[in-house]
Amino acid sequence: MTIKQLFDTQKKRLTTFLDSQSEAAQTLLIIFENIKGWSQTDILVKGDDEASDFVTNEVDKAVNRVIAGEPVQYIFGKAHFYGMVMNVSPATLIPRPETAELVDMIVDKYKTTPDLQVLDIATGSGCIAIALARNLPFARVDAIDISDDALEIARSNNIMLKTDVNFKSGDIMHLTRPTYPVYDIIVSNPPYIAQSEAAEMSPVVLDHEPSLALFVPDSDPLKFYKPIATYAAEALKPGGRLYLEINPLFADELKNIISGKPWADTEIVRDMQRNRRFIIATKES
Repeated sequence: MTIKQLFDTQKKRLTTFLDSQSEAAQTLLIIFENIKGWSQTDILVKGDDEASDFVTNEVDKAVNRVIAGEPVQYIFGKAHFYGMVMNVSPATLIPRPETAELVDMIVDKYKTTPDLQVLDIATGSGCIAIALARNLPFARVDAIDISDDALEIARSNNIMLKTDVNFKSGDIMHLTRPTYPVYDIIVSNPPYIAQSEAAEMSPVVLDHEPSLALFVPDSDPLKFYKPIATYAAEALKPGGRLYLEINPLFADELKNIISGKPWADTEIVRDMQRNRRFIIATKES
């Protein structure tokens, strides 16, 4: 069997399980990259080469695990995010494209502003904090999470990607208020999926990604945003901004909470799928 035949055969298998041929092909590219370090170009160039028993067996084992419902990112402990390859584990969410959009908004706004003080709340794998540290000039970035296992992954990414983020343990529900405004930017992608939404979610997510980082009770879907907003109102410098990834179902309710003094402006922003996915709140100058 040639490399091309192996790729096409396994792509056909994956297409029956995943949503599309495109997703199947992308998943296979991740598998080949991790097993052999091959890019899409390498696979095309080597297409007529004979596939070794090792490659055939390893690809088959990985595809079997994906078909069994395991995210390919957890199989290899790696995920792509914002031009980086990051460590992930079942203790951390797999970074989503929407979260990259959140980083994009911040970078576009501040890419020429040096020496910013930034805080990432509920950092998980550290993807937001590290992306900002790499893309904002001389930014000083703090990041907190309640999960020690997630912080271990975040710190490993900090070392691997040669950034200088200050990762520390912190509970959103018990943030210590600063004695004076510290930050230019506070960003957070906290748990925001209502428990009742779980019935509509993929078993791949439900069975493998950490529920601690996903779900909030139906009775209080904004439980994490309230203390974040309260903290940000005091911790942001005048003119500073709060950036939040949110559940579109509760966008209006959350905007109402983050309105009035000390907020000069609060804006709901749509993602690329036209969902109301983000809130940007600017503190009065």
